[in-house]
Amino acid sequence: MADELAAVVMAAGIGTRMKSATPKHLHPILGRRLVDWVVEAARGAGVERIVVVASPQTIDVLEDVEVAVQEEPRGTGDAVRCARTALEGFGGDVLVLNGDVPALRPETIRALVDTHRAAGAAATVLSFEPADAGAYGRIVRDADGKLARIVEARDASPEELALREVNSGIYVFKAQQLWPALERLGPHNAQGELYVTDTLGLLVAEGEPCAVQLAEDPLEAEGVNTRVELALAAASLRDRINEAHMLAGVTIVDPATTWIEAGVEIEPDVVVHPYSVIRGGVRIEGGAEIGPFAYVRAVSVIGEDAKIGTFVEVKNAAVGAGAKIPHLSYVGDAEVGEGSNVAAGNITANFPHESGEPKGRTRIGRNVRTGVDTVFDAPVEIGDDVWIAAGTVITDDVPPGSLAGFAPRQTTKEGWVYENHGKPDSD
Repeated sequence: MADELAAVVMAAGIGTRMKSATPKHLHPILGRRLVDWVVEAARGAGVERIVVVASPQTIDVLEDVEVAVQEEPRGTGDAVRCARTALEGFGGDVLVLNGDVPALRPETIRALVDTHRAAGAAATVLSFEPADAGAYGRIVRDADGKLARIVEARDASPEELALREVNSGIYVFKAQQLWPALERLGPHNAQGELYVTDTLGLLVAEGEPCAVQLAEDPLEAEGVNTRVELALAAASLRDRINEAHMLAGVTIVDPATTWIEAGVEIEPDVVVHPYSVIRGGVRIEGGAEIGPFAYVRAVSVIGEDAKIGTFVEVKNAAVGAGAKIPHLSYVGDAEVGEGSNVAAGNITANFPHESGEPKGRTRIGRNVRTGVDTVFDAPVEIGDDVWIAAGTVITDDVPPGSLAGFAPRQTTKEGWVYENHGKPDSD
C-alpha cells in the first residue's frame, strides 16, 4: 500500500565530474532536472511520502517534496540517515533512490518492492547487468538466489569479478531494520565516509534475509556523473518518450532528430517532422503538423489550420484559425485574427518606449493582408480586412477595410479595401 512505502532520494552530492557550478542533480534533461525524474518515477510507483536529501546550497530550489539537509558530504549512509527525522514514526518500507538515475521507471520500482515483500526481506537491492561491469560492486547470491554479499570490485576475486550482476545503489528496506543498521555504520574506507551498501552486509551477517531484483533494462540503473553520461541518458529518455507518443498514434518521421520533453501532450494523427524540438507544457491537437525552424514560445495558442512557417518566432501570441505566418517573422505579444496572412519579414516591435512600461501588444484583425518587411510599433490595433503596403512602419491604429503604409511615414486610406474590392460576405 502507498501509505506503507516512503522514499529517500539522495541528491546532496556536488557532482565534481560534471565540472559545473550547478550541482549535478539540478542539471536539466528533457524538461526536468535529474532529481525530478527520480521523484516522478517514485510518484508513478505510488509513493506519496518522498524525502529528498539535499545539500545546504540546493535546499531552496526543491519544491513539492519534503527536504532533509546533509550538512557535509559524508557518504550515502549519512545521507539516508539525515532523512530519519523526517520519517520519524514511519513503520513501513523505505526506498533508497539515487537522485542521478533519470531513466528509472515506476514499473521497476514496483517490481523491486514486490520482490522485497514477497521474500519477507529486511532489505532488497536492485541489481543490473551493464555492458561493462568495471568498478561496480558485484552481487553474490546464495544457493536460494538471495543476497549473500556485495563485493566491491577492488576487493573481488577473479571469479567474483567475472560476475555480470552488479549493485545499482538502489534499495528498499524495512524501516525498523534500516535505522538501527545505519547507526552501526563506521567510516571503514579511505574517504572516511559512511556507505548505505554496508547496511546490507550487517543485515546478512545477522541472518536477516536480503533479496535481489534484477532490472530488465540496465540503463535504468546507470547514474549520471559526467556531461557525456548526461547526453547518453538524454538520448535514452528521448527514445522512450518518442516511442510512447508513436504507440499512441503520433507520426514522428525521424525519431533520432526529434526531441520531445516530458509533459508534452500530443493527440493522435499529429505529424512531427525531423529536427523538431517540443518543450514541456505544450499541447498539440490531432491533425497538426510540426516542422523544424519554427519557434513557438510560451503562452502561445495556434488555431486550427493556421501555419507557423520557416524561421518564424511566436511568443505570447494567439494566432487564429486559418491564419498564416509563413516566413522569417517575429510575432510577440500579439493577436492575429482568423484568415489573416502575415508576410515575410514582419516584426511586432513590442518593447516599451519608456523604462518600466509593460510590453505593447499588437492586435491584427481577421482577414488582414500585410506586405513584406512590415514593423508594427506596439501598442497598435489593425482592424479586420486591412491591407498593409510593403516596407511599412505601422505607428497608428488602422480602421477596418483600410489600406495603410507608404514609407517614410504611415498613411492610411480609410475604407480603400472595401471601396475597391468589396466587403467580405462574412461581414
